[in-house]
Amino acid sequence: MSDFNFEDHSHRRYNPFTGEWLQVSPHRGKRPWQGQEEDASDAAKPAYDEKCYLCPTNTRINGEINPDYTGSFVFQNDFGALTADIPEGELSDGEFFKAKSERGLCKVICFSPRHDLTIPELDQEAITKVVALWKKEYEELGQRDFINYVQIFENKGAVMGCSNPHPHGQIWAQESVPVEPAKKQEKFSAYYQKYKRSMVVDYVLEELAKGERILFENDYFVGLVPFWAVWPFEAMIAPKVAIGSLSELDQKQMEALADAYRQLTVMYDNVFKVSFPYSAGLHQAPTDGQKHPEWDLHMVFYPPLLRSATVKKFMVGYEMLANPQRDITAESAVKILKSQDKVHYKKKGV
Repeated sequence: MSDFNFEDHSHRRYNPFTGEWLQVSPHRGKRPWQGQEEDASDAAKPAYDEKCYLCPTNTRINGEINPDYTGSFVFQNDFGALTADIPEGELSDGEFFKAKSERGLCKVICFSPRHDLTIPELDQEAITKVVALWKKEYEELGQRDFINYVQIFENKGAVMGCSNPHPHGQIWAQESVPVEPAKKQEKFSAYYQKYKRSMVVDYVLEELAKGERILFENDYFVGLVPFWAVWPFEAMIAPKVAIGSLSELDQKQMEALADAYRQLTVMYDNVFKVSFPYSAGLHQAPTDGQKHPEWDLHMVFYPPLLRSATVKKFMVGYEMLANPQRDITAESAVKILKSQDKVHYKKKGV
């Protein structure tokens, strides 16, 4: 089919990290939209909000008072989905009814004392302190005998279900390796057994050689839109060299990861001149006491916005019943993101 064009015609793409396929339908981006539109208001927030449970010196819902912190700040989630103090329990009733207790711990990380500044508005030094705190928590939580995986993530924006606008992320540490990293664990292990190399680094090097989906790079990390991206402006930050987990980062690498985090999120905010919502998280080696040479740290970003600041991608119908689907190609998303100014839109002219 000499007339086939990946930018115009329907096709499927394979995700080797998970073993799953997605449907790409670039022609659908031209269809008219009469569905739901989100509130795009980006009203200025105060630097300090006396009603915010996360601002310094304020009292949280459980009665504890936040310290007068000046950098990043972490505390145990007052309403954690996982707790450590539960009895063991298990159900195994034939092929269809299986369940088990799950112990864990949940924490909240405030990125900054400033209520009004998100990651792309912080300087690299402040973001590096966030990365350093991630590393500390990963190591300390991972040393607990019942913690086998530490999931660090950020939900940004009300459209992503974020319940508090103060810039923050979360950590869920638990007994089991969750579903998404478990899928990657299986594929990474098989790849390592076959080639004795990391799938993540090999993939990054292939993308660098092709150059089509690269957003930026620094000494240690690359920002790119994966070939198999599902969300409209999905992106990944991944290393050029083997880095299995946060615990392996030295100071320069922490600074490089912070720089990549800032660069990508500035691009996001500049696309529609709005605080760009997303869910993002780190996937890295389990903390089960085993060696994991197959793993490399990488950070994934799943932003929902599609056509504008008010129109988002919905994962419904076909996506829920068949497989993921997207309306613009990864390559088109790269062109849009790379065309953005490197200076945050709020700082233009300042």
